[in-house]
Amino acid sequence: MNTLNIEGWCKTGADEQSTPMGFINFHVSEADHLRLEQAEVQLQTAETPEVMVAADMSTLDLITPQECGPLTDCQYRVFLSSVSTEPRGQFHLVGHRASDGSLVYTNAVMVDQLG
Repeated sequence: MNTLNIEGWCKTGADEQSTPMGFINFHVSEADHLRLEQAEVQLQTAETPEVMVAADMSTLDLITPQECGPLTDCQYRVFLSSVSTEPRGQFHLVGHRASDGSLVYTNAVMVDQLG
């Protein structure tokens, strides 16, 4: 099982700074994990800097901080890190707060850290 507990951030407007909002807990299903790996491979040869992968809301088991509430349109943003000589895929969960549409996202995780 790939259950993650990652710090979350909220951005209420384009001109606003992101603010920490506590930890977001979610599960990455095997099917989503496979899609994340496929997106990483795609990015190795593509000229696009990122790929958005829809999160399976039926298996996500999403738990957000109380002040956040439910999220809509959750996706994984997959991108390559340039920290090492061999770029590696990273992802973070991205969605919008149902109450006001604010952008909510988690810190990034390496795709290959999933089991």
